[in-house]
Amino acid sequence: MGLFDKKFCSVCGDKIGLLGNRKLEDGNLCKECASKLSPWFSERRHSTVADIKEQLAYREANKAEVEAFHTTRTMGERTKVLLDEDARKFMVTSASNLKDANPDVLKFEDVTGCDLDIDERKVEQKMKNAEGKEVSYNPPRYKYEYNMSVVINVNNPYFDDMRFQINGSTLQGKTDPDYRRCEAIGLEIRKTMNEIRQGIREGIAAAAAPKTAVTCPSCGASTIPDANGCCEYCGAALKV
Repeated sequence: MGLFDKKFCSVCGDKIGLLGNRKLEDGNLCKECASKLSPWFSERRHSTVADIKEQLAYREANKAEVEAFHTTRTMGERTKVLLDEDARKFMVTSASNLKDANPDVLKFEDVTGCDLDIDERKVEQKMKNAEGKEVSYNPPRYKYEYNMSVVINVNNPYFDDMRFQINGSTLQGKTDPDYRRCEAIGLEIRKTMNEIRQGIREGIAAAAAPKTAVTCPSCGASTIPDANGCCEYCGAALKV
């Protein structure tokens, strides 16, 4: 096949315009189909047509998750972490129209960790000499610039982490009010997501722990509390 032969999307079958092709391992993908993939997904070139079709089905089902999502807590400014604490779910998005953006809705138990990444960049400052050329100071002088990103590690079949930058413009250091504000945002998100992770781990451990028999205050039987914390014989609530 020639370089400029017509190509068709292996997913939807539509003709792909010039420069509009997204290569897959065993086919082609149009821009329209590619735009429906998760924004956190980065393995498109190593994906098969079957992989992409499977993810698009997941993304279609995610629309119902977005529709049912009820935000109870918001963290962040540009890109926000939205929590639905009642349903124990969350999403990360910068979109104002959630229905159109269709951000991935994940469960609390999908979180495997969270960190705040502060990237430091050292930039040498220079001066002009008598000839108008830029030269180094003696000793050299440097300016430090910073960017802050939150990384939420997750257990998801299509991506392993959700990384997003907190600051809009480059930060100038710890004396910069914007640096302190962005750091506070990042630390809040990190603390909250790690607490969610720890709570899930503790819940799993508690569920796996052997149950101890107690005496029911109502019927006097020695009983193992059921899933609702009630006596297995008379149904009375137990203090455990």
